[in-house]
Amino acid sequence: MFSGFMTTTWEIATLVGVVAGAVGFFVVLRGSAFPAHAIPNGAFAGAAGANLIGLNPLIGLGVFSLLAALGIGTLGRRGRADVVTALALVLMLALGAAFLSQSTEYEPQIYSLLFGQILGVSTSEILPVAALGVLCLAALAVLYRRMMLSSILPEVAAARGVQPHRMETVLLVVLACATTMTVPVVGALLIFTLMIGPPAAARCLSDRPGRVLVASVAIALVTVWSAIASSFETDWPVGFFVGTFSALSYGAGRAYAGWRARRGTRTRSRR
Repeated sequence: MFSGFMTTTWEIATLVGVVAGAVGFFVVLRGSAFPAHAIPNGAFAGAAGANLIGLNPLIGLGVFSLLAALGIGTLGRRGRADVVTALALVLMLALGAAFLSQSTEYEPQIYSLLFGQILGVSTSEILPVAALGVLCLAALAVLYRRMMLSSILPEVAAARGVQPHRMETVLLVVLACATTMTVPVVGALLIFTLMIGPPAAARCLSDRPGRVLVASVAIALVTVWSAIASSFETDWPVGFFVGTFSALSYGAGRAYAGWRARRGTRTRSRR
């Protein structure tokens, strides 16, 4: 499990888990789950188009992810953001279906782009994935305070010159970078799961943003590591375990939050 070709898998999975947990923290905090679903699921069309014309799928993923992020961020503040996001997703899915229908590797491409190939990742993918991951984390570190302020107190942020809609667009661009690095590895469907489940579970554990961010990354890492180990032992798809463990982590988080609330109520009643 920890030798040979699996070494690269563990390295890539660790990078993906850290970035997904960090980016997902802000996605959940800002209530941007729908764009986080739309961009990865729609961006696979870019990879399909790039593969069709003989380019690296990462190029297509990057272009479509960035265009989707900028389009949703720009048009969303001029109209209903949910409608703009849905239309962007529909358009990209339509293009993806058209591109894949012209490919001679129809079924393998669908499986790889939607569900990933984390157990068959090559060493050549480590460098671009790591570079994009560092870029995402650096952007979040630089914008952390402004992102937090615009998420929790948008009126105060606007008064201080921090425009919430600009922060939303920036987050979508960071999400696009995260999508580019993770879709070839985890798949469009699974990265959405990894960006929502662990951060949502982490929010149930504490009210302090710093602790929630750390917990989000930790839960994402445990989720993806456990999924790989379980897939290796059972020969079941890694995607099944990623989705299941993400949902279980959120269920456990909600149970803990409920227990903590009941305990707090009993403590106050005794006083």
